[in-house]
Amino acid sequence: MKLVVERATLLKALGHVQSVVERRNTIPILSNVLISADGDTMKLMATDLDLQIVEEAPVTVETAGATTVSAHTLFDIVRKIPDGAQVTLDATGGRMAVTAGRARFQLQTLPREDFPVIGESDLPIRFSLPAETLVMLIDRTRFAISTEETRYYLNGIFLHAPAQPGGTLRAVATDGHRLARVEIPLPEGAAGMPDIIVPRKCVAEVRKLLDERDGEVEIALSNTKIRFRIGAAVLTSKLIDGTFPDYSRVIPTANDRLLKIDPATLAEGVDRVTAIASEKTRAVKLSLDRDRVTLSVTSPENGTASEDVPADYAAAAFDVGFNSRYLLDILAQVEGQEVEVHMADASAPTLIREHEGSQALYVLMPMRV
Repeated sequence: MKLVVERATLLKALGHVQSVVERRNTIPILSNVLISADGDTMKLMATDLDLQIVEEAPVTVETAGATTVSAHTLFDIVRKIPDGAQVTLDATGGRMAVTAGRARFQLQTLPREDFPVIGESDLPIRFSLPAETLVMLIDRTRFAISTEETRYYLNGIFLHAPAQPGGTLRAVATDGHRLARVEIPLPEGAAGMPDIIVPRKCVAEVRKLLDERDGEVEIALSNTKIRFRIGAAVLTSKLIDGTFPDYSRVIPTANDRLLKIDPATLAEGVDRVTAIASEKTRAVKLSLDRDRVTLSVTSPENGTASEDVPADYAAAAFDVGFNSRYLLDILAQVEGQEVEVHMADASAPTLIREHEGSQALYVLMPMRV
């Protein structure tokens, strides 16, 4: 195989595929990227056996063929080649020569026959979403994905289409301390889709690809796999084989203490008073009184901090504590100039949303302070 490609084109494609490759692999072939060239196209493929990405790029092919080479090594080489250079990849006899200007590299290759491929057939549910909608679904939920491996069924975003009039597609994530739920009108073609859990790593890779794209994203899925077609990249992932808990039971419906406040002002105040907090004491106390919230943090090591924030609050005065990082994560997703915080007492789940008809809602468990 021999091809010539512009450095920027190769770097962009490699940047997308190499991030799927784990840095440490017990199976050598999984450290490699499969490069195949035919016609005037180069195809790059990488996998970790659960997630697979394929990206195509235009090249000048002198000899068609395919081979595999270390993904991270090739990426590091191309990254250090001067911008605007033409890069020649020439694979023969178990080695690949990488040439750019006066720089020459010889890399070990492994045969393409050893490279595992995740099948993409039998994905009966197919629909499209605008890239900006998918970005919104991901950004407003992924911060709440659990990283606790023992509760593996929480290690992703739960996508489902609940049976209700009008039809909606919901994305939900929770780690047991906070919950994020976003819903959009059900896309055409998504009716009858199974309930699925998209793994955290797949979510992260899709989000990276969306940074550079607009337009439509094609999605195809089954009970066990999901595929995203984003521009020249196709990302296929296995789904988490588990049952997502009935999250609706933790969404409060009768919280009668309503706080209305500017989310940016509240976030800035929380951020300031937690400057004295240590890793152990992330709790921030909210003391609610008429049209005012007093934020306070007490740190045994550093002292105390407090700040008054104006708010719209007319219920009985009381104190409640939250994990400050969790609260800031939620406030960062609110785009409006007012957020509604629905509370019951200092130990009950708190509901946070922009307004009653907003696409996103969040549930946050309080802390003892």
